[in-house]
Order: sequence, then C-alpha cells, then structure tokens
Amino acid sequence: MSGNLIDGKQVAARLRNDVAVAVKSLAVTPTLAVVLVGDDPASHVYVRNKIKFTRETGMNSVEQRLPADTSEDAVVETVRALNADPDVDGILVQLPLPDHINSNRVIAEIDPDKDVDGLTEVSAGRLLLGKSGLRPCTPTGCVILAKETLGDLTGKHCVVIGRSILVGKPTALLFLEQNCTVTIAHSRTENLSIVCRGADILIPAVGRPNMVKADWIKAGACVIDVGINRIEDASRKSGTRLVGDVDFAEAEPVAGAITPVPGGVGPMTIACLLRNTVLAACARRGLAVPDGLAI
Repeated sequence: MSGNLIDGKQVAARLRNDVAVAVKSLAVTPTLAVVLVGDDPASHVYVRNKIKFTRETGMNSVEQRLPADTSEDAVVETVRALNADPDVDGILVQLPLPDHINSNRVIAEIDPDKDVDGLTEVSAGRLLLGKSGLRPCTPTGCVILAKETLGDLTGKHCVVIGRSILVGKPTALLFLEQNCTVTIAHSRTENLSIVCRGADILIPAVGRPNMVKADWIKAGACVIDVGINRIEDASRKSGTRLVGDVDFAEAEPVAGAITPVPGGVGPMTIACLLRNTVLAACARRGLAVPDGLAI
C-alpha cells in the first residue's frame, strides 16, 4: 500500500470506535431509525451495513421497511410518527425512493433535530448561517479525512468540483468553517484543469469516471475523491469495477495524499452518520458532546 494513500476504512473504524466509547458514556442509548421503501438492491445493502454498525457501536436500530407500492402519504406518516417518538434520536430516509414518491416532500417532513443525513432545508440553512446543527455525512467525512492528513486546514486552498446540494455545496461550506479559501468549480468553469491545479485540497464530486488527470493536480496536494462510478472491466468476474472521478493510476504519483475508490470516502459516510446520531441524542437532551466526536 502506498505511503500517500488515505485509508478511509481505517479512519472510519477509528471514528466508529470513538462513537462506541461516547455511547457508553451517555446516560441514554441513542436510537437511529431507518426508513427503506422498495426493493432497490444497493439500498438494501447500504441499510444493512448501517444497521450492523449502529448496533456494533452500542446504539439502538429501528427499521421501517415499506413495500415499493407504499403511497407517498403513508411514507410521510411514517416519518411523522418517528418525529413524535421520544426514543428516536435520528431519522434516515434511504434514497432513492420509488418514482411515484416525491423525495423532497418526504425529506421536508423530517424533524431537523433528528435529520442525521443533514438533508432538510433547515439543516442546510443552519450550515449556511454557521449555526449549530447536523451536517451532511459525506462532506463531513471529507473534512475529517483532510484534517487527518493535513492537520489544521486554516489558509489552505480547497477546490470542490461539483455544485450539488448533496455534496458539492455543503462540502464547500464545511471547508469554509475550517478557515479554508474555497473555490467551487463545475462543468462550465473556464480552464477547469488550471483552477484545480491551484488547490492544496482537491475534492472531485461530479460522477465522471477518471475525469481528473495528473496534470490537474498540484504536486503534493491532498486529493479526496468523492466519485463512485461503475465501469466495464472484462478482467473482473462481475464484468465491472468501481472507480472514482480521479484517474488514480495517473494521480497517485503526483498527489501528496489521495483517497482510493473504493475504500476512501465511502466508509466515512456511515461512520459520520453514527456520529450524527450521537450528536442528535446529546443536543435533544442538553448533553455535552462527548470527547472524540468534535471535528
């Protein structure tokens, strides 16, 4: 394994351990509720992993599995019931939802104080205004990996490629909170490769396989690849393999530190979800944030 590889699995395991220690220190056991609608195979695998790690850290897991033909109103009522349950600290609605359900309406129903995915408009507003609240998991994972690699991020130039509301925009805001100078780039950015080459921290999050080449990266930069793309690979039994938005083989010799795909940002997303559940439990009960969970 290369010495400049950022091992997301290792960092995530350490964060999960910090969560488990924090849970033991609390007078209550936090509870995460997951709402899963339909039979999407990837969603089922993802939810299964979330439930597994939730229980491994000593927290309670509540599952609401609903058939694919469940009405939008019924899903909304499920969320409202979880909002009203005093024992539930975090609510996660697994996306994507079936096509007949308006995801925006369902997400809007989640109590912001239980919004452990950080997806509601209130959560986004709190982030934009610099107010305390629950932050999106994948962007938070990016910050943790960057700090793990570089330490204090003050003054670093962070370039985020992508302006989505799920990753790009919140990632930029979270790095601003760390006193970085932040540039948000996207498909219409002029001289995109030159903009990226000015980054101390480069975060591609666009969903285009192997887009970022070696000459887009400043020598010694920290590269955190959020992209997860499945491409054809005849050498694999499955016929496909996962790659990021960065051409890893090209970029690794140039970067000072780089995340692999898979095994980089992905494991951090679930670990940060567990962290958010503890933070939500503490905030709802007026408890101090346990040691080890502050960023």
